Amino acid sequence: MGAPALLEAVEIETGPAPEAAVIWLHGLGADGNDFAPIVPELELPAGLAVRFVLPHAPPRPVTVNGGAVMRAWYDVLDRDGLRGEDEAGVRASQAQVEALIEHETARGIPARRIVLAGFSQGGAIALQTGLRHPARLAGVIGLSCYLPLARTLAAEAAPANRAGPIFLAHGVDDPVIPLARARQARDRLLAAGYQVTWREYRMPHTVCAEELRDIAAWLSDVLGARDDRR
Repeated sequence: MGAPALLEAVEIETGPAPEAAVIWLHGLGADGNDFAPIVPELELPAGLAVRFVLPHAPPRPVTVNGGAVMRAWYDVLDRDGLRGEDEAGVRASQAQVEALIEHETARGIPARRIVLAGFSQGGAIALQTGLRHPARLAGVIGLSCYLPLARTLAAEAAPANRAGPIFLAHGVDDPVIPLARARQARDRLLAAGYQVTWREYRMPHTVCAEELRDIAAWLSDVLGARDDRR
């Protein structure tokens, strides 16, 4: 079985000849344009040229939304009133993100200079892919999300990314993904030895200015020092 077709994406470069990439995955029902406005707001260092790749998830029916078709990284199931992820959909999206990573490496950016980021469903897929990717990545950002397929992580985790930095952030007033579920993901990753930076903000299921400042500082730290060892 061949690699999946490359997803269409919005691309924004912060400087000529990008030396790093951030693959940023949107949330349920949005598309790659959703987070495009935050790129200039991050105000990354002038000397750090980054290509932001903001792909569009494929349209699919979403069970918890009455089967309505919308862009989604996987179906959200209703299991006796509790939300659950569609494993086949999660793994299909993981393969699509892997294809995006491969595309960036083919364009000259090594995996070690690629960050996977995402919000909500997109954050879940960023974690799903980043923790299992066989080559060392620069890091993973998961915003207002949780850890999908957590029961399989121990068996599937890639040794190359066990020491990679992870930035997790969540709103304390999030009505969509409860803060407790996000903290559970944080605690599971910390217990497994991952390097997690954790932030909480007084906000619902969204992003805020303080969060963007923290993300910018984290990205500058992770991508600021060039290191081509791999």
